[in-house]
Amino acid sequence: MAASSYFLLAVSLALIASHQAIASDPSPLQDFCVADKDSPVKVNGFVCKDPMSVNPDDFFKAARLDMPRDTMASKVGSNVTLINVMQLPGLNTLGISLARIDYAPLGENPPHTHPRARDPNGA
Repeated sequence: MAASSYFLLAVSLALIASHQAIASDPSPLQDFCVADKDSPVKVNGFVCKDPMSVNPDDFFKAARLDMPRDTMASKVGSNVTLINVMQLPGLNTLGISLARIDYAPLGENPPHTHPRARDPNGA
């Protein structure tokens, strides 16, 4: 075989191998997947509710985030109000959550970690 044939074969194998190396899971984001918290199916997250049974309450939270919460009952002088898929089923598969933190005078947010947080650059 000529040297150019070996080179072509090597380049072809490299392209095939690199294609496999950069393969990844599809993005979990979907346009419309309201969480069905009553489903017996257990997956990473929640299964989608039947679109015909979705109602406006799945997209709106009754909790008032514009009102301060009681911070004096906490040992650290802060109160965290979380909104995620557990409170708002319409956020399912969107990767969105919200937290409001109210602080008392000299209140603090204790050191903590977010173990399931992802690097937005995919690293």
